[in-house]
Amino acid sequence: MSLSAYLRDNLAAIGVGVLCCLGVAGMLAVLGVGTDATVLVPCFVALCGAVVLGIGYVRRRRFYTELARIVEDLDSTYFASELVEDPGFLEGHLAHEALEAVGKAAADDVAFHRRQAESYRDYIELWIHEVKTPIAAAHLMAANLHGPEAEKLKGELDRIESHVEQALFYARSTSLVQDYSLRSVGLAACVREACKKNARYLIERGSVPAVEVADDETVFADAKWLAFVIGQIVVNAAKYGARTIRFSARVEGRGADGRTVLEIADDGCGIPAADVPRVFDRGFTGENGRAQGSSTGMGLYLVAQLCEKMGLGVGLASEEGAGTRVMIAFPHDRRALDLRS
Repeated sequence: MSLSAYLRDNLAAIGVGVLCCLGVAGMLAVLGVGTDATVLVPCFVALCGAVVLGIGYVRRRRFYTELARIVEDLDSTYFASELVEDPGFLEGHLAHEALEAVGKAAADDVAFHRRQAESYRDYIELWIHEVKTPIAAAHLMAANLHGPEAEKLKGELDRIESHVEQALFYARSTSLVQDYSLRSVGLAACVREACKKNARYLIERGSVPAVEVADDETVFADAKWLAFVIGQIVVNAAKYGARTIRFSARVEGRGADGRTVLEIADDGCGIPAADVPRVFDRGFTGENGRAQGSSTGMGLYLVAQLCEKMGLGVGLASEEGAGTRVMIAFPHDRRALDLRS
C-alpha cells in the first residue's frame, strides 16, 4: 500500500480536518485571542491529525505489505490467514477474519476433492489388477491357437495389456505414495526387458532393436519403471515407421556431476519441428498422431512424469523424415536421487 493510495482513501477525513483547523482559526480570530494563538492552535490540531494519519498508515502498511508478500509466495493462498498476524485495527481484523473463513472453506473443499481423487485412483488401481486376470487367461487360451487370425488376436491382447499397464502407471504417477525404489540396475537388462515385452508389436511393425549397451553398465533407477519408460519410447518409434531402433549409452562429465545418458535413436518418420516442444505435454498427439488416428498423447507424457519422479532427465531431438532421438540422463550423484526418493 502506497502513501498516495492511503491519503486518497482518507481524503474525506483530511478535508474535514482542514475545515476544522480553518474553523478554529476563524473562531480564535473573532474572539480576539491574538495572532500567535490563532496560528499555533490550528497548527497544533493539524499536527495531531497528521500524527494520527501517520500511525494509521504505518499499521496498515505493515499488515497489507505482509499479506501481499505471503499471497505472492504461497502456492496455496488459502493458507495466508495462518501466516499473517491479526492486526490491531478494525478493517484489518475484519479482513483477517474474512481470510480465515475463506481459507477454511477452500481447505475443506480441497480436502474433499483430494479424498475423491484418491478414492477414484484406488478404484482404478484395483480395477486394473482385477482386469489383468482375464487378460492373462485370454493369453493362455490364445497360446493354443495357430494361424494368422490367432496372431492378430494375440497382438490385440498385447495392446490391451499395454493400455491397461499405461493406465496403472498413470494412476501411480499422480499418487503421493512412492511406488518405486531407486537402486543400481543393469541398463542393458532393462532395455532388453522392454524390447522383449513389446516383441510381438515390434515384429508386427517390422522394427528391429539394436542394443549397443554394455552388459555391465549400471544406473540408479527403478527397474520396473525404467522398463516401462523405455517400452513407451520403443512402441512410439515402431508406431511411426522405425525400421531400426538403436540403443546406446555414454558417460558425460566426471564425479558427482557426471551422468550416464541412454540414447534411443530410430529411423522413423520423425516429428515436425513445430510439434517437438510439446511432445511431453499430456494428451498432445501432434501431426503424426492425428494422421495415425490411434494416438492418445499419453505415452511420452508418462515418460516425462516417471523420469521426473525418479530424478532422471529426459529430452528429445527429431528431424522430420530422418528419425528421432530420445535421451534419458541418469545422474551419478546418488545423494541427489535420495533427496527425490
